[in-house]
Amino acid sequence: MEELIEYQKGAIVSRTLVDKDTGTLTVFAFDEGQSLSEHTAPFHAFIQVLDGASLVTIDGKHYKLKKGESIIMPADIPHAVEAPARFKMLLTMIR
Repeated sequence: MEELIEYQKGAIVSRTLVDKDTGTLTVFAFDEGQSLSEHTAPFHAFIQVLDGASLVTIDGKHYKLKKGESIIMPADIPHAVEAPARFKMLLTMIR
């Protein structure tokens, strides 16, 4: 699945694979140093790291995830995603 998207220097690239009323599947490629700042979402979300490693913060607690690892971000809880090195992830949003 990681071959579905390429890295782009200095950017976060995304590609939506599924967009239904019940949820979405989106792959992301983060270049080194890129991040999604802290925010909340009204739905639960599931991140699976496809390549590299990331730092995910949920409600102030930091989690280091590497290829093959995953985490759930609960609805309405502040979270952020950082790329200390470039990485790819699959985001499953459950509505």
